[in-house]
Amino acid sequence: MSTQRDPLYKSRPVAPAPARFGLCTRINDFICLSEGFSNVYMIETSEGHVLINSGMGLEAPVHQSNLTELAGDIDGKLKFAIVTQGHTDHVGGIQYFRDHNPGLQLIADSHNEEHQTYDARLGGFRQARSGFRFAEIFKTAFKHFAEAGYTDINGQDRPTADIAVEGRHEFTLGGVEVVVISQPGAETNDSVIVWLPQHRIVFTGNLFGCPFGHFPNLVTIRGDRYRDALVCAEAAQTVLDLEPEMILYGHHEPVVGADLIKREVTAYRDAIHYVHDAVVEGMNKGKDLSTLQQEIALPPELEVGEGYGTVAWSIRAIWENYAGWFKHESTTELYSVPQKAIHADLLELAGADALVERARKKVGEGSLEEAVHLLDIVLSAEPTNEPARALCVEAHESLLENARTFRTTGNFWLEGWLEQRLRLLAGGKDTSLREVIR
Repeated sequence: MSTQRDPLYKSRPVAPAPARFGLCTRINDFICLSEGFSNVYMIETSEGHVLINSGMGLEAPVHQSNLTELAGDIDGKLKFAIVTQGHTDHVGGIQYFRDHNPGLQLIADSHNEEHQTYDARLGGFRQARSGFRFAEIFKTAFKHFAEAGYTDINGQDRPTADIAVEGRHEFTLGGVEVVVISQPGAETNDSVIVWLPQHRIVFTGNLFGCPFGHFPNLVTIRGDRYRDALVCAEAAQTVLDLEPEMILYGHHEPVVGADLIKREVTAYRDAIHYVHDAVVEGMNKGKDLSTLQQEIALPPELEVGEGYGTVAWSIRAIWENYAGWFKHESTTELYSVPQKAIHADLLELAGADALVERARKKVGEGSLEEAVHLLDIVLSAEPTNEPARALCVEAHESLLENARTFRTTGNFWLEGWLEQRLRLLAGGKDTSLREVIR
């Protein structure tokens, strides 16, 4: 593979955003797109239409409005809806579209119900843990909705599929051949690919993760079960084997061109194998996790983005997916008392001033992570220590500046976390997503 490859991720957005009235476009003469937390597509045929994903429940009326703007009145014309995975931003609007289209049949992977059940089981936990990244985004969305006159917010659906796909399901509507292929991917175990063989167009949803061209986020910092690296690579191979000329992705604009698609998906697949194999090799050689995180880096020819997850986070996910939580580094890992339980003792022995001064030296040297380790000790025992708080702000501002320029695009989750920590250090409060949605 040539080292002259200019990775596509550099020219594509990273962050997902909620649906907006008018944020829609026509892909070609028979496919419409309404953008949102996950893209919603509609395939038009002479015998009715096929909806692909439905957005969150609160987005469904916006998607309905946008698709109508592009294709005219669609009430009663949707014959099938396909959800490419069980996440809330894919399934949440199904009931709304069913209400407007009697007889609409939902097609999903056979594991879709299990995944929705899993998500629902941890709903409160996830809403609390996602607020740092999505609370402000939702506030902006609700302001836009209100300005457009949309105030009676539609609820979130938890639909049941009419057609549960195991392996492969095919149908033809209005002369358009549609193939639905089960393929676990980088976000869920219930992903499907929608393939239009006559047109060589594939709808992948978030099969490769949230943004296209980035290393998969093998575990989310909001809290989720691990995603398997080799399964992600297998999903890439499934798409490569189709030889598509267009990918309609889960977020943002299409990826067009058979050669471009082959080059980018191959790089994604090979980058996963490279990191996976390096982690396994290091584990077998007895290297510890932090050493592997610091040593393993992608070669230039396999450069992909790290805008949603990072290679370092995925190294941890691969390690723990194989070996679990016990790192064999300390007996304390096997007990319940956390390290912060002795922070007050360290502070008494060393003195807050000495720890803050050492942290200040670390900041000056650019050792920001070490500085935060020291300041966490101080602020854990003395939350109102002003010199420690001010220096912690300085360290987090530097980390945020680094995060915003990381790999050209920045990192969506890391930026959000650091911004939230700065708000809390300034005296703000943590916001649960549940509070905003209410």
